[in-house]
Amino acid sequence: MKAVHFGAGNIGRGFVGLLLSQSGYEVCFITRNQEKVNLLRQLKQYTVTLANELSQTITVNNVTALSVHQHEAVAEVIATADLVTTAVGAGNLEAIAASIARGIERRLSKNPRPLNIMACENAIDGSTKLKEYVFSHISPELYDDAKRYIAFPNVVVDRIVPAFTDSHPLAIRTEPFFEWVIDGSAVLGELPPITGVQYVESLDPFVERKLFTLNTGHCSAAYLGYAAGYQTIQQVMGNPLLREKIRLVLQETGNLLIQKHGFNRNDHKRYVQKIMQRFANPFIVDKIERVGRSPIRKLSPDERLVRPAMEAHGHNLATSHLTKVMAAGLMFDHADDAQATTIQTMIQEKGADATITKYTGIPRKHPLHEKVLRSYQQFTRTVSHAAISL
Repeated sequence: MKAVHFGAGNIGRGFVGLLLSQSGYEVCFITRNQEKVNLLRQLKQYTVTLANELSQTITVNNVTALSVHQHEAVAEVIATADLVTTAVGAGNLEAIAASIARGIERRLSKNPRPLNIMACENAIDGSTKLKEYVFSHISPELYDDAKRYIAFPNVVVDRIVPAFTDSHPLAIRTEPFFEWVIDGSAVLGELPPITGVQYVESLDPFVERKLFTLNTGHCSAAYLGYAAGYQTIQQVMGNPLLREKIRLVLQETGNLLIQKHGFNRNDHKRYVQKIMQRFANPFIVDKIERVGRSPIRKLSPDERLVRPAMEAHGHNLATSHLTKVMAAGLMFDHADDAQATTIQTMIQEKGADATITKYTGIPRKHPLHEKVLRSYQQFTRTVSHAAISL
């Protein structure tokens, strides 16, 4: 079996590529990083170390790579692949769409057969978005065949793979936990045999459980921790006050998930506890600047803070802790983050009121807008970040 995977970053190598290799696939990574291309082609393996007491190291075999600029070679491997996956970041899906389309066209012209393409991104309906981008490049004469033979099942993926410094540039360190859930109803042909995945008939509850728990909790720890002057998520989780604040945020999203999807309250409580334990993993050093990066995306209307807050408000549920995290997100002014700089510039030029409306999409007269603005004003009245009352 052959798999093509776009992206040779932490998630690509430490999660998707690892599971595909363990499932018996030959994995061809497609990446812009020429150093990784050269090393993967030369060594045909790399190592993944689990961040736990035992520090088990797994050797990932049967791998190779191509540069995304090798258009003909990339098209050929897609034409003969059994599965295509991505982990390039949701914002980069459009950039790889033309490459995938060329491979699909070659496949349909030579030997039409079903192909499932999964965007393993930290986004809702990532595969659906990728399909839109890809089909915009499909030639009209092959469009109907592409709709018949090519599927884009949506997925939920969950694994924390922080930045890791090692003597070898391909080495990865990751938490032991992972979750990969696939919409089985959207798969063409037989379900791809992938070790450890879960196929479900309805993905929506799993999408929102992950987004509103793991992603909401992670960025809450980052933004509240940044405001308090911490450097890592583990330091934040070691502060009982901040840990409790994060728990209260997830209590708000949990109340929404339980009401909306019918999750068992005790089961969901255990799920939240597991997430909190993962954040506190002492064998991982997860920097706040990594987790909090790209605040424009994380504060956007369909993302991990605004979406559950707006839905919870619509269900007459509490949102005070979610809105406080949104305000803390506006305080994220890391100098090396372009989106953070953009937000700070608008706050300086247009004020927090207009900035909240622009980036969260919450109307000025909406009750949540006032709550975010009030929390932001409380934050900014404190001169020292470390002294902010959270």
